[in-house]
Parts: sequence; structure tokens; C-alpha cells
Amino acid sequence: MGHEDGVSTTTIDKAFEALYASDDHSLDTAASLLAADRGADAELARRGEEFVRTLWTRGWQPADLIRTARRELADEHVRLLSSLIREETAGYERLPHRWQAQLDDLHDVGTPRPTDRFSYATTVLELYRILVRLPRLDAVGPVPGEALPPAAAGEPRMLTRIRALLAKAEATGYPEEAEALTAKAQELMARHSLDEATLAAGAPSPETPGAIRIGVEPPYEQAKAILLDAVATANHCRAVWNEAYGFSTVVGFEADLDPVELLYTSLLVQGTAAMTRAEAEQRAGGRKRTKSFRQSFLLAYANRLGTRLSATSRRVAAETPTLLPALASREAAVTTRTDELFPETRSTRVRAAWDEDGWTHGATAADKAGLHPNRRHLP
Repeated sequence: MGHEDGVSTTTIDKAFEALYASDDHSLDTAASLLAADRGADAELARRGEEFVRTLWTRGWQPADLIRTARRELADEHVRLLSSLIREETAGYERLPHRWQAQLDDLHDVGTPRPTDRFSYATTVLELYRILVRLPRLDAVGPVPGEALPPAAAGEPRMLTRIRALLAKAEATGYPEEAEALTAKAQELMARHSLDEATLAAGAPSPETPGAIRIGVEPPYEQAKAILLDAVATANHCRAVWNEAYGFSTVVGFEADLDPVELLYTSLLVQGTAAMTRAEAEQRAGGRKRTKSFRQSFLLAYANRLGTRLSATSRRVAAETPTLLPALASREAAVTTRTDELFPETRSTRVRAAWDEDGWTHGATAADKAGLHPNRRHLP
């Protein structure tokens, strides 16, 4: 079984009773037990990897766990969790698609132990208490150890082109250039989606929609979730926001999922930069900007961009009307899959203080980052 001696195992079993208690006194007592028994350390780490492995089977992925730890706990817990995830996933010959990128984003953990054993044991127990209480999530992909589809040979050329365009859009200091680059990226996405619909229409066994989770980080999560929904909708996907755990699940065909994440991330970077510039201009004019300004800015930015993204997708689709039935069939499949995964979704009212200047500046920023269908002034 690979356990330590019986005394250490008994120590851990007794200490772990605190994971299901709600008072801090139980946690302190348990930490004292673990601190006093050096022989329990290896088994304590093994149990942590076991908790992580169980969460994979319950629908969680590395980025989801790290996101939750950051929201609920402190840096030392995130470092410890990163170490556990690295150790647990190191034993698999292959990992599911997108997992390696999540692992690459983990902290450079080093040795996450505080100087004294009691503090370390407390950190471990606080983390494990969160892990054992996490609910089951709807699976959005295979679990490590399961049979995996054949690995793709590198990144699709289209995705590489989109990534390069958006990187340039984020880096430029010229709004018109950013607009043109972002517009071209969305046009590529729309055309690629049509190409995939064409291929699927002639395939003997149609592909089924998949899903990915994308973090929606504070502050102003609601505005960010609306922006992600706008990007997803314009690209034949659906987004469902889980406010409690800080992510949205985007449901769509595989060829559309990574581009949606890329475009959302880029537009968020561009929008945040534009918001910062707008605040600086307001302060220079002697007006103090508030949380309501930033909320209104991002909501207007998301609302206006959603309209323009969808207009670009419709324009590209209209250029090949014979593909519209195939596209409609794929969108219906995405809706069906979303309803299967999330049968109890509900609409959420926008909760934000109104600031007219913030809304106006946000709408203007969306126009500058926007997707004018007639612009062709790319180099």
C-alpha cells in the first residue's frame, strides 16, 4: 500500500477529522498532531495527491483548482497545491488536450514549506479542507489515465495566425492599427468556422460539440463574463458563467473553442488598457474616477463589441449562403449540448452602479478595438 507505519497513518486519519469540522480549534489540534509526527509527512503528501486525483474524476482541471485556491486561500496554499498537481500529473504518459498549458502556468513552486512544522501542517489542512468540499463539475474533457484521442501535430496554422494578429493588436500604441488587426482576427475566425462547417456537412459521422473552461477573474467579473459571452456567441459557441468558482464554460465545436479564448483574452487586455487611458484623461481633467466608472466602461465595451463581432460573423457567412444550413445545424448542436450540460441555467441581472462617462468611454474603446467590416488597411 505504500503507507508509513501504523502510528503515522492513525495520526493522519485522526487529524483529517478536522477537514469536515467547521471550527478552527479542531484544525489547530489536528495541525499539532501532524507537527509532532514526522513519520506522517510522506503519507500526508500522498493523501493530497489522492485528493487531487479524485477531483479530476469529478470534473475539475488544474486551472480550476488553482483559481479556487487563489480566491479562497493565500499564496502558500497555492504553492502547495501547485506542487501536488505537478507531482500527481507527472506519472501520466499523456495528458488531455489543454492540460499541459495549464500546468505551464503553475507557480514556480520550489519548496513550499514554512519554517515551522505547525504552520506547514496548518497550511496543508486548510488546503485539504477546501479540496474535500469541492462539488462535482460537469466534465469538459477526458480525465488523466483515460484513453485519449490521437495527439494533434502542433497548433493549426489558422490559430497561429490569429494569435500573431492579436499579439500585434495588444502591443500597438495606435488604436486604428489595433482595430484593423483585431478585425482581421475575427474575420479569420469566422471563415475558419465556415470551413469547418463545410467539412462537417460532408462527413459520415458528424463531430459533436465540446467545451472548455475560461477563468473570469475579479474585479468586474460580471462585465468580463458578458464580454466572453459576446465573443462566444459571435463565434457559434455558448458561454455559461459560474460566478461562485470564477469561470465560464464555453460550449462549441473544437475548431472554435481555442480562437474564442484567444480573442476574449486579447479584447480584455485591450479593454483594460483603454480603460486605464480613459481614467488618466479624466484625472487630468480634474475628475476623480470611481468603481462605477470602471464597471460602466467594461459593460459598454462588452456590449458594443458583441454587436460588432456578430456583424462581422454574419457578413462573412452571407458571402457563402449555401453554407448557412450547415452552420445553423452546428449552432443547434451547440445549443443542445449546452442544455444537456447545464439544464438549470438562469439569466443574471447586471449589477453595476451607472456612470455615463464610463459607458461613453467604454463604447468608444470598443469602436477602436472593433471590427469594422470594410477596413482592409492591413500591411
